[in-house]
Amino acid sequence: MRNELISNAKNKEVIQYDDYIAGLAKGLNLLECFGVERQKLNVTQIAERTGLSRSAARRYLRTLKFLGYLDTDEHFYWLTYKVLRFSSAYLSSAYLPKVAQPMLNLLSIKTALSYSVTVLDEHEVVPVAKSVPQQNESSKMSPLGIHLGNRLPAYATSTGKILLSRLSHDELNQWLAQYPLKRLTPFTIIDHQKFINTIATVQKQDYCISTEEHELGIIALAVPILNMQGDTVAALNCIGSSHRITETYLIQNILPQLKQVAHDLRAIL
Repeated sequence: MRNELISNAKNKEVIQYDDYIAGLAKGLNLLECFGVERQKLNVTQIAERTGLSRSAARRYLRTLKFLGYLDTDEHFYWLTYKVLRFSSAYLSSAYLPKVAQPMLNLLSIKTALSYSVTVLDEHEVVPVAKSVPQQNESSKMSPLGIHLGNRLPAYATSTGKILLSRLSHDELNQWLAQYPLKRLTPFTIIDHQKFINTIATVQKQDYCISTEEHELGIIALAVPILNMQGDTVAALNCIGSSHRITETYLIQNILPQLKQVAHDLRAIL
């Protein structure tokens, strides 16, 4: 028996070597290679992204195809609907989305704006609850960031900056060294020092406004959601059209409501 410990630098988890199943980890890592920008991949691309040999990558791909998680045309592989079992199981059983959903619905009815609750996953934020005004459900004002499970770059979103503001100075620098800032719109902050200064301001204000940094025409205001222990577990934001809503309006009219909902959530998390 080996009593060595293995640590995960991304989430700080620690596990004994004998409890770690390397094959399972490699298979999950392979599935994570697929995304919006990489919907179809071949064996060579998978091997490059995972560090596996081509023969090992081929075995993993064929196994996942056999299990129904991948499909192929014998050249490229892609995810199947079966992977949605994991996301649907989480959304139907996790406590935070359940308790937040009725509160978001009420906010949306009262203000005719869109709301979401997101969590941080490494360099991305993931919406786990949302509410969109009924009149906007099929319009442009159901922006990219409001879709459940959609993964967005944390540095370019209001919720992402809120969640990153909980990192220490050293942790933020390490995060920036690992994940580059890429320009998504003319308003995206890509200068490291400017970004660090922005995060410091967000930390001091305890809210964040992001205007057209991820998507043109979209303005968002976010606040942190804390649990009873005082840990930031998620972020709550309001999303609207930057052509119709100003920062002043958000701060004066929406911010107090977001803070109240965040306070109510803290009492039950």
